Amino acid sequence: MDTSTQRAILNIMIHTALVDGQKSENERAAIRDVAESLAGQAGGAALAGVYQDVLLKRVTLSQAIAGLRELEHRQLAYEMAVCVCDADGVQSQAEQVFLASLREALRLADDDPAIASAVQADSIAAAAVAAPVATAAFSAAPTRDAELDKSILNYSILNGALELLPQSWASMAIIPLQVRMVYKIGKAHGVEMDQGHIKEFIATVGVGLTSQYVEQIGRKLIGGLVGKAAGKMLGGLTGAATGMAFSFATTYALGQVAKRYYAGGRVMSTELLKRTFQETLGSAKNLQQEYLPAIRQRASTLSASEVVELVRR
Repeated sequence: MDTSTQRAILNIMIHTALVDGQKSENERAAIRDVAESLAGQAGGAALAGVYQDVLLKRVTLSQAIAGLRELEHRQLAYEMAVCVCDADGVQSQAEQVFLASLREALRLADDDPAIASAVQADSIAAAAVAAPVATAAFSAAPTRDAELDKSILNYSILNGALELLPQSWASMAIIPLQVRMVYKIGKAHGVEMDQGHIKEFIATVGVGLTSQYVEQIGRKLIGGLVGKAAGKMLGGLTGAATGMAFSFATTYALGQVAKRYYAGGRVMSTELLKRTFQETLGSAKNLQQEYLPAIRQRASTLSASEVVELVRR
């Protein structure tokens, strides 16, 4: 996939992320930062300025679509757009209208394989919307802490494994699984929460929703690991290493900060939460290498149906 195609697809992703007028300025800034971050990666320098192209209307959505001449690239663009729309849960009416228009503009038939992939992404988003179910009781501390540490590590390995999968729907499961993990941690400390509270907590520590999806999928885009353009399912493990480390470390740091936050009676300030998350994130990135074999092994067994079931549990 050449850089002009990458730019066109990222342009469509950013247009999609901004279609919902309810996006906050913080989220817009996060998306901008993600686009600039992707541009700084090896092989991604030519993506610099894509966010500004969209914001300043230097490249319209129609122009970006016109740059996708291959069917597989148009399919990939649509799959990514669906994932971005599903990032914060059920699609808004504006997002549904946008996707219908985009599908027509990309000239995708009703039976196109990209539509099936989009259905998988929608299934994961729908499963994530359901309220977290009751979880098994944890033991008393310190045994409880050891059990939580094991649970956090398992979620981190799973999310790292999802990054190794080329399919766009794989990244859709990462945030719902992070939400489920935080729910279990709070539950273990006697705190009942709904998804709104959990997502607010995740955003507070510095993990955006839509921006995280744009980054996860954007990394795969640059590495050529998404959709049919990727080739065999696990054929690009080396190129996925950065994304895998990102998702493993983000999940691990989030879990450890949540454990500290709920164990301490939820008295940490926003500034302290963010600082603690960033400090923990650094050590978690180093830890990822130790668990690389486990991440690869988990990736080799994952299927779409299992991912949906994991999100639903």
